[in-house]
Amino acid sequence: MRVANTKCSVAIAGAGLAGLSCAKYLTDLGHTPIVLERRDVLGGLVAAWKDSDGDWYETGLHAFFGAYPNMLQLFKELGIEDRLQWKEHTLIFNQPDQPGTLSRFDVPDIPSPFNVIAAILRNNDMLTWEQKIRFAIGLLPAVVRGQNYVEEMDKYSFLEWLKRQGVDERVTSDVFIAACKALTFINPDEVSATILLTALNRFLQERYGSKIAFLDGSPTERLCQPIVDHITERGGEVRLNAPLKEILLNPDGTVKGFLLRGLNGEPDEVITADFYVSAMSVDPLKVMLPEPWQQMEFFQKLEGLEGVPVINLHLWFDRKLTDIDHLLFSRSPLLSVYADMSNTCREYANPDRSMLELVLAPAKDWISKTEEEIVSATMVELEKLFPDDLKGDNPAKLLKYHVVKTPRSVYKATPGRQQYRPPQITPIANFFLSGSYTMQRYLGSMEGAVLSGKLTAQAICESLPEANTSNLQTLTRPPATNAATA
Repeated sequence: MRVANTKCSVAIAGAGLAGLSCAKYLTDLGHTPIVLERRDVLGGLVAAWKDSDGDWYETGLHAFFGAYPNMLQLFKELGIEDRLQWKEHTLIFNQPDQPGTLSRFDVPDIPSPFNVIAAILRNNDMLTWEQKIRFAIGLLPAVVRGQNYVEEMDKYSFLEWLKRQGVDERVTSDVFIAACKALTFINPDEVSATILLTALNRFLQERYGSKIAFLDGSPTERLCQPIVDHITERGGEVRLNAPLKEILLNPDGTVKGFLLRGLNGEPDEVITADFYVSAMSVDPLKVMLPEPWQQMEFFQKLEGLEGVPVINLHLWFDRKLTDIDHLLFSRSPLLSVYADMSNTCREYANPDRSMLELVLAPAKDWISKTEEEIVSATMVELEKLFPDDLKGDNPAKLLKYHVVKTPRSVYKATPGRQQYRPPQITPIANFFLSGSYTMQRYLGSMEGAVLSGKLTAQAICESLPEANTSNLQTLTRPPATNAATA
């Protein structure tokens, strides 16, 4: 790849996937970024930690889809594609009315959209033929009219959209409560129809779009650290324990520098650069906005966005509860998705014990409760999913647990939020935004974060004199997916 004609320095606040991806693509284009992270761990919403036993616990249950082209391209560019452990092309749901019973949507290896259609038609556990036909008819406008139609549906919740298509309540409860909670951490009556229709379009248009992979270890070590290595090898820098205290302004309202709060008695420090990027989540960004910017309509619109609360649980048991090597949709009123990470992840593998990782959603009523209350309620739900192992005279014993609360995660994708999502370019000439909440063609997700970082790098380069446009087109050209290599 040829470097840009004009080199610049860029200060980026936030070492999540958006900030790291932005820095990675800036270095690819010949620029010099410095990434500043307030915490002592990489990854933002994909951060992970080791406990005293050497076991990992994560901010969320991170599954990678074949419909994540920018993420898969990033793995390829870093030379770490082998770290994705692709699973069988199927979606697996629990049957609440039949404890311990699973229902599968097995996707055959034929061209899209016929593969997904076949998977739906062959599943008779969760949908009747009438429901399948009604839902298929309801999806036709999204397929025929494309993203324009999908964007127009942002005025409806997904439940409202389903009702407008004549799809009954059972389809919502059987399939889409689980899907909505997995993708957005909220229920169908709250989530924008645009979000689910976007995901469904991706699954229908891409042969391996709904195929799922897990990392072979923690996201911090196996994904974020290789991005950092890529950045630093090309002259960039990534600093942890570097909290942003204030965005300093020039008299004309542009950014003068990032003021970092000194830690452990050290003085505050000012970081200066040619350009500045906020790769923070939308909630901390709103707190950090300088007072003059708060009066601008562009930044006032950010008040229409807020993060959704999420709780991730890790439960270690003294014996195996399941041998399923896949993501599962719980269809529980409390839980969203879960996986036995001792099966799905190479580094977490254990042939004798299970480590369940679960997402509790919606979490708004639980985020303030104690860990003990959360685990106790989760165990009640798990007894329904694993009745043979967790009930009776000799139930499996819970050895330990970790509960990770994120009071503000990805933006809460309720109806009408699309109009509040900002572009990466702001009215401030040398200040840009990056993050999955910014406008890009994917929802708030790892894919959205990576794509936003790439778009921010492109926007910065386009603002330079003598920008190398052919180089930028190479950077942002939609990559091909490679999930077929599983």
